[in-house]
Amino acid sequence: MRVLFFLLETLFFFLVGAALLRAWMNQLRVNMSAQPGRFVMALTHWLVAPVRRFLPKAMVHSRIDWGSLVAALLLALAYGGVWVVLVTAVSPTDGSAVAPLLAIPSLAFKLLLRVLLQGLMVLLLIFAVLSWVQPASPVLTTLDRLCGPLLKPIRRVLPLVGGVDLSVMVLIVLLQIGLIMLG
Repeated sequence: MRVLFFLLETLFFFLVGAALLRAWMNQLRVNMSAQPGRFVMALTHWLVAPVRRFLPKAMVHSRIDWGSLVAALLLALAYGGVWVVLVTAVSPTDGSAVAPLLAIPSLAFKLLLRVLLQGLMVLLLIFAVLSWVQPASPVLTTLDRLCGPLLKPIRRVLPLVGGVDLSVMVLIVLLQIGLIMLG
């Protein structure tokens, strides 16, 4: 049964992460025809397009990509629902159906936060490695646009040490602290 929970969590982690990345890329006006934009679009279009049809026009034409954010929220809630169904199937409760239903928003919120923190860590690690190994990579420009706004406040405070930018490491440590606090 643990394998099933692992597969469920992995599937929803990637789907929620792709929806959040799509929202972030649209917020920063990153070209979606290059990678990772094409991948994110292919992975999330099946849900984001119908969600946008139900949103008010003001939200659809907003600078914020509400369609992708709502899709991420719906996916997280679906994860919580499937998780509760599987847990109650394995170990049935005393008959109260309300208690497991109250766990769904909590599970969804924790998944959203964990995907956000771990997803940012992955982006930062890829950015750091590529900046050292392959600084002329076209993907590095996209990653710089995605990570730059998050690193800018740290770069203002933290000077270069021997010509090396340690802001990525500092942000990864802060994200890891957030994951520890999330439990």
